[in-house]
Amino acid sequence: MMEIALSCTLKNSTAFYKWASALALITIFYNLLEGCVSVFFGLQDGTVALFGFGLDSYVEVVSAIGIWHMIKRMKQNELSNQDIFEKRALQITGGAFYVLAAGLLVTSVINIYKEHKPETVFWGIVVSIVSILCMCLLIHYKVKIGRKYDSQAMLADANCSKTCLYLSVVLLVSSIGYEATRIGFLDSLGAAGIGILSFREGREAFEKSKGKMTCDCQGDCH
Repeated sequence: MMEIALSCTLKNSTAFYKWASALALITIFYNLLEGCVSVFFGLQDGTVALFGFGLDSYVEVVSAIGIWHMIKRMKQNELSNQDIFEKRALQITGGAFYVLAAGLLVTSVINIYKEHKPETVFWGIVVSIVSILCMCLLIHYKVKIGRKYDSQAMLADANCSKTCLYLSVVLLVSSIGYEATRIGFLDSLGAAGIGILSFREGREAFEKSKGKMTCDCQGDCH
């Protein structure tokens, strides 16, 4: 009976790491693609909200690489703590989010003062809708796998992914608002909202670098 139980445990563990690695890699490549598209059209159309959203996606890539590395490390030794690579990745992520937040907030104020208006926010609407759908799917499967294999790390990652969903919602609301009213400062307000959420992501990254994996959910990531 003990041999059967051990065999099942190993089988479940292997399945978990396959799912976890796949989700981490999907997150990395999706954010890379999203970042390229958002930055390109953000610059081309003069929408600071979409441009800032793209930069945020690039920072998310660094965070996702840290998660992927964590999964590999856990597979080799489940009882080991964070290593230098993971802590450094989280610290770089946190610092980048803080810089991004400051840049977006300053740019938003300047654009509001100058009454800047983007040429179009069409791609902001498209990108945000696609992002909302993709984030919902990723969160769903991260929670599903985290609960199935009782992984607090995966559940915490799913909870943190909700911030990416909120970013997409902010971009969508600001883009639709501008499209409907042509009020220029709505795009800048959207960028400011993304900046505030980026600051929150930076704070969570530094907290995780110190070993806190709950992402402000007070230990309840279910």
